[in-house]
Amino acid sequence: MGIKGLTSLITDEAPEAIKHHDIKSFFGRKVAIDASMSLYQFLIAVRQGDGQQLMNESGETTSHLMGFFYRTLRMIEHGMKPMYVFDGQPPDLKKKVLEGRFGKREEAREEEEEEKDIADNERLDQLARRQVRPTRQHNEEVRQLLKLMGIPCVTSPSEAEAQCAELCRAGKVYAAGSEDMDTLTFASPILLKHLTFSEQKKMPVHEVHLQSALEGMGLTMDQFIDLCILLGCDYMEPVKGIGPKTAFKLIKEYGSIEAVKEHLEEREEEKRKEAEKKGKDKARGVTFPELWPYKEAREIFKHPDVVKADDMELKWEQPDVEGLVKFLCTDKGFSEDRVRKGADKLSKALGQKQQGRLDGFFKPAGGAASAKRKAEEEKPKAGKGAKGAPAKKKK
Repeated sequence: MGIKGLTSLITDEAPEAIKHHDIKSFFGRKVAIDASMSLYQFLIAVRQGDGQQLMNESGETTSHLMGFFYRTLRMIEHGMKPMYVFDGQPPDLKKKVLEGRFGKREEAREEEEEEKDIADNERLDQLARRQVRPTRQHNEEVRQLLKLMGIPCVTSPSEAEAQCAELCRAGKVYAAGSEDMDTLTFASPILLKHLTFSEQKKMPVHEVHLQSALEGMGLTMDQFIDLCILLGCDYMEPVKGIGPKTAFKLIKEYGSIEAVKEHLEEREEEKRKEAEKKGKDKARGVTFPELWPYKEAREIFKHPDVVKADDMELKWEQPDVEGLVKFLCTDKGFSEDRVRKGADKLSKALGQKQQGRLDGFFKPAGGAASAKRKAEEEKPKAGKGAKGAPAKKKK
């Protein structure tokens, strides 16, 4: 689900924080990609002409394998070095939300049964997509595929976005790749969106810089986390009556969820008393869920369960071509000619010594990745006179 309305808020309040690039701009960059989000995305998006998921002759779904194989190959061909992070055990707060979503999938199945005779194909397609649920088998098959391709993948103790953010903060990768904006809430310095989109969509990659967003919005990291919780996240029910702009205004004015909550509860009580004097029912206003554990959600964002980046070694290796042919062609029914051609491109791209990026030659004293990034982001920029614009890419 991510953070509701956060992209629009950053676009409006800190437009300099979001840059649009062609995928070729990330030549030489290592990127940690949220595999669980990509898996869900491919199961939904990679389909046949009739809208059905890709399947082999045995009736097994292969949309996810097609997506991971060809989208990863595309990134490798453009000189990137992707690696993938899978979700581990979700936090207890998220489990409740996931249970609710599963309930909605059951409702979707029932609705589809009731609407089979309706000629509204778009409506039926939406219902079908709501039913998509990645399975353990899907995850295992993707891990097997990535291993055969020579692409590193790891499983986070908990949230994949948090582990991606940890790798990015430590300089092990340039950015975290995900469609979930809560990757920023986990303090990833740079987020890449639309990285695994189909080439046919012609969608540029959106590069979001956290520091520029914070400065443009005039928020501290703690306030940014509180804003994301107010907007609605994976761990919390939304607060009824508070939209993105109102949430942003309240955090700016009061500084924290505690102060915002106190202000709103006092205001609602005053409205209730005023309505009571006039003998009327109080108009619908802001309503906090009865159970709203924002402190626990805040703790998850600030101190997520991750493996320290220093304890992880990322290695890109030559693909196992015959293993790929057996797995994708013999077992899953892929075209052997296409798989061998793809594996050949993969071998050449991973085998050649990559030319370094020009900006890699201009390292600050000490050579630390975090120091380099900080130096780039603190260069003055045009506009509001704030700091934090990312350095221009050098060709």
